[in-house]
Amino acid sequence: MSSPSFEYILPVIRGIQSGREYYVSMCPVRLLPKLFPLDEQETPPEMRAKRTLNRQRVPEIAKYIVNNPKHYIFSAITASIDADITFEPIGTEAEGRKIGRLRVPMDGKLIINDGQHRKAALEMALKENPELGYETIALIIFLDIGLERSQQIFADLNRYPVHPDPSLNILYDNRDKYAKIVREVVKQVAVFRSLTDCDRSTLSTRSSKLFTLNSIYNANLAFLANHRDGEWESAIAIAVRFWNTVSSNIPDWQQVLYKKVSASEMRRDYIHSHPTALTALGATGATLLSLYPDNWENHLAGLAQIDWSRFNVDWEGKVLSKSGISQSRSSVNFMTAYIKKRLNLPLAADE
Repeated sequence: MSSPSFEYILPVIRGIQSGREYYVSMCPVRLLPKLFPLDEQETPPEMRAKRTLNRQRVPEIAKYIVNNPKHYIFSAITASIDADITFEPIGTEAEGRKIGRLRVPMDGKLIINDGQHRKAALEMALKENPELGYETIALIIFLDIGLERSQQIFADLNRYPVHPDPSLNILYDNRDKYAKIVREVVKQVAVFRSLTDCDRSTLSTRSSKLFTLNSIYNANLAFLANHRDGEWESAIAIAVRFWNTVSSNIPDWQQVLYKKVSASEMRRDYIHSHPTALTALGATGATLLSLYPDNWENHLAGLAQIDWSRFNVDWEGKVLSKSGISQSRSSVNFMTAYIKKRLNLPLAADE
């Protein structure tokens, strides 16, 4: 068979998986729109081998690329190819037979099984920053042996997805300024430093921790809602002062810190370490700072007078339900208003 007149030539490494050949290439970003043209045609789900493109996700991913040109990172795009391709190894020895050039006809059909949002975002970012065209993304190519096989590839690639826990994301995220702030706050507030689970956002019944990093992060967001961007050192300092003052006015936290009561018992019987309560405390702190910038700490003494017990009838139907403690916006608003009333603070319109 004669070679096609027009073709793409990709440097590849050939591999074997489940007895079939596949290829790995470093694909130039500028080539993505040509290899994978946008398919505007509506296709029934049973006749395609991928999910539909969620166009709302693409600008957010593209922004990530454009804002981090020296630090963005993507995993490989996985695709199936329906065409008469030709692999030309660079040598005849064992290793040389695995490395070579893959000739792909320009009229061949490539379908993305995994990574269409990455591809679309790279295209969008490329329009804003043409220099990205000279960068590459890993491309894994499987031979397409029919729709059924392509659909199975998609199903298998998505069979065991595991998203990292939000707490772990916060622990490792060095771009999010608020993640950096909360990590410093946890280090400098004794109860947080000793009693925060940084791996998980849900504590097991027997956990020795009172808090999760994710819940402290959200509480800190509420606390720093009115803080000016860029003043990160002052944000850390004021947050550390606030949470140290809060902890000194919730004696139960100290009881767990000094191992006089177990964390599991405290979580079972009280709600003050729950995400809803923490976010409400943070929101209350934001109000305190705006009303009393010079002596806000004195107003937190009233926290010690609140009945944080799960048996407090004030929580029924507002914060507590048969399924447990609610984390809904209305529950957070109720809890914020409840704390503010106990501290003699004015309420916001939505509280």
